[in-house]
Amino acid sequence: MIAYLEGSLLKKESDRVLLLVNHVGYEVLVPAFVMETIEPLAPGEHLCLYIYYHQTEHQPKPVLIGFNLEAEREFFQLFISVEAIGPLKAVKALNIPVKEIARAIESKDSAPLKRLNGIGERTAHKIIATLEGKMGKFALIRDLPEKPAEPAADFVDQVVGVLVDQLGHGPAEAREMVAAAMERKPDLSTPEDLFEEVYRGQVGNEQ
Repeated sequence: MIAYLEGSLLKKESDRVLLLVNHVGYEVLVPAFVMETIEPLAPGEHLCLYIYYHQTEHQPKPVLIGFNLEAEREFFQLFISVEAIGPLKAVKALNIPVKEIARAIESKDSAPLKRLNGIGERTAHKIIATLEGKMGKFALIRDLPEKPAEPAADFVDQVVGVLVDQLGHGPAEAREMVAAAMERKPDLSTPEDLFEEVYRGQVGNEQ
């Protein structure tokens, strides 16, 4: 199974790219929010994508769906767990950043979800009912990824590592976010609880 591709951009279309990797061209579908980050690239420029690989009895031809961050692919896997949302419908639906979708789900706000292509009121409520409580991590994704941090050691460093490696925050910024969360709640003792407090702090700062 293909999980990651790195190579040269050969061609861009409205919803897909052709990526040359070791003399093999891979056609990769990309959601609109990913395509926005690829648009400035010219043919021949370097591109790396995390891949969701889709193949079933009903879809025997393999379909590759690309994302900038591993966390975006992880979000996609959760998103398609919602009833009546398959991979192909999901890739067309995701026309706003994952961060915005995640925050809408956590705040039970169906309005942003109805901006997704092909998502109406009923499906928006299904999305919230299925995914609420699982989105805090994805609400912290930055719009533009930065250089990864060093591997994590204890649970605090684990959270810093995920904020940088998977969610695109800079190392210094990630440590500030974690330090602020620990200052608010010094008794935090697990990565999950620390993530939740970091998320609450970020949402509070923006209100």
